[in-house]
Amino acid sequence: MDQPLTDPQHPHTPRARRTFEELVAEGAAVPTEGWDFSWFEGRATEARPSWGYARSMARRLAGAGAVLDIHTGGGEVLDFALGEAAQAPTLTVATEVWPPNVAKATALLRPRGVAVVATRDDAPLPFADGTFDLVVARHPVSADWPEIARVLRPGGTYFAQHVGPASVFELVEHFLGPQPEERRSGRHPDHESAEAVAAGLEIVDLRAERLRLEFYDIAAVVHFLRKVIWMVPDFTVEKYEPELRALHERIESEGPFVAHSSRHLIEARKPQA
Repeated sequence: MDQPLTDPQHPHTPRARRTFEELVAEGAAVPTEGWDFSWFEGRATEARPSWGYARSMARRLAGAGAVLDIHTGGGEVLDFALGEAAQAPTLTVATEVWPPNVAKATALLRPRGVAVVATRDDAPLPFADGTFDLVVARHPVSADWPEIARVLRPGGTYFAQHVGPASVFELVEHFLGPQPEERRSGRHPDHESAEAVAAGLEIVDLRAERLRLEFYDIAAVVHFLRKVIWMVPDFTVEKYEPELRALHERIESEGPFVAHSSRHLIEARKPQA
């Protein structure tokens, strides 16, 4: 559960050669709800961050009383961590902004007693001050540091894995061309830690890694861009057909397309009153 694509130690399974049109149609037909990336097995790989986020989260869940998971997606990471935790928290709540994911997460997490709350990115968290002693997030759309600090109890912890700067930009720039420095440097761990400190939190741990991705066919690229919609925000197969065809031909002639994801682990604590 610590990486979005399949484990690189599972080798790519050779497939019968198929046409560009067949592969694009397959990638365009796969459902995109939730954060289950098992469809990519044999089609794409991504190296895992060394810290093992989901299992590290499980260890923290076991010692927590009230937990909030921000931007839970389809609930898959939280469900895994709760299953691994030696003891479940007394209260666990998750938030999600995309309606199809709200439904998926609710169905998955309700049996574990987790309430899933639909929220908006531009709205405050719908919880009272000091409600949670642990707030977690895996790849949140953004981190609203003042709100995170507000809902944490004194002594509480924010423990998260964030997407870092210029993540998978080899792929982004194939479709969009060179990106401005402002976008390339966004989500930098130093910037985010400074924002956390400005909100009144103390940084306990901050680690960053760049990780190798490989895309083995154009179907994987199409599905990835449909699922991770902020990479190429206006992506459609029709609009980017020339770029898709060029990338397909490159993969066919040169082998897997290589990119690099950017991830950082951030742990911050709210000081005791």
